[in-house]
Amino acid sequence: MQTIKGPGIFIAQFAGDTAPYNSLPSICKWASDKGFVGIQIPSWDARFIDLQKAAESKTYADEINGIVQQAGLQITELSSHLQGQLIAVNPAYNELFDAFAPDAVKGNPAARTEWAVQQLTYAAKASQNLGLNAHGTFSGALLWQFVYPWPQRPAGLVETCFTELAKRWLPILNTFDECGVDLCYEIHPGEDLHDGISYEMFLEKVNNHPRACLLYDPSHFVLQSLDYLAYIDYYHQRIKAFHVKDAEFNPTGKQGVYGGYQNWVNRAGRFRSLGDGQVDFKSIFSKLSAYDYKGWAVLEWECAIKNSEDGAAEGAPFIRDHIIKVTDKAFDDFASAGNNEQFNRDLLGI
Repeated sequence: MQTIKGPGIFIAQFAGDTAPYNSLPSICKWASDKGFVGIQIPSWDARFIDLQKAAESKTYADEINGIVQQAGLQITELSSHLQGQLIAVNPAYNELFDAFAPDAVKGNPAARTEWAVQQLTYAAKASQNLGLNAHGTFSGALLWQFVYPWPQRPAGLVETCFTELAKRWLPILNTFDECGVDLCYEIHPGEDLHDGISYEMFLEKVNNHPRACLLYDPSHFVLQSLDYLAYIDYYHQRIKAFHVKDAEFNPTGKQGVYGGYQNWVNRAGRFRSLGDGQVDFKSIFSKLSAYDYKGWAVLEWECAIKNSEDGAAEGAPFIRDHIIKVTDKAFDDFASAGNNEQFNRDLLGI
């Protein structure tokens, strides 16, 4: 077993136009002062990294690592959630998701997809140059608006979707493999990969690609009433990244999983700061440790109630207190009878 690394923090939700949230050196110092030892960097935010330059220049990547390390931190992973979303977009969402793309490709879905593929290619090579072994992203979605089958889905629609999704992602997965980096899909409502079954359907289509891995975030499973502990039992071999995010689900006689079109504060299911929700993190950290998870525990702060500064300040000690320093010996070693094959055979009468 290996002790989980952390605490880390995903800085996307804290980024801003004023100090200390507007540059890599200043936000690194801020994170270090909060007690974090790792940062997950959003690859779309030029205030923190030039993704193309990091992919094409090992010298620049070393400079980025140097800035982070000077603050006493390490980079946990890069994230390409916004670019990954654009790998697969149903036309119903074209205008909304154009917000994630540069002006040059807005209004041109084919060019937008091509841009997103190039971004993921850069992300693989940048991760390699930075010495990282995992990367977080979204799968995108062609099928999401058909998640509830009314009117009934046409025969073959789901099969066609996952065939196309795999066709788009397989070359990207191969690039990540060439770079020695696991591509970790965050299983998330709004994505075609939104639970275990949909992930398995995709995995089958990409021939169980060794780099088609998972970013585990239990909060999204609370909101779906999915057993997030059993999920670890099923998929622990594929879990290579971990967002530590809390959530609660309090259904009423008026609303449930779908939330009645309410805002985040008024939904039955909502994200919370660490310790304020319903996620059983003690069991999660125990399971991941027992399964020898080798990655980072990274705070993703998303809370509709608590101030982000307080969420970050409370998040670092929360994660640190849940990380289990794994044992290097069995608790009953003191009573060991030793290791002797003949003795064992004598005990068995053989």
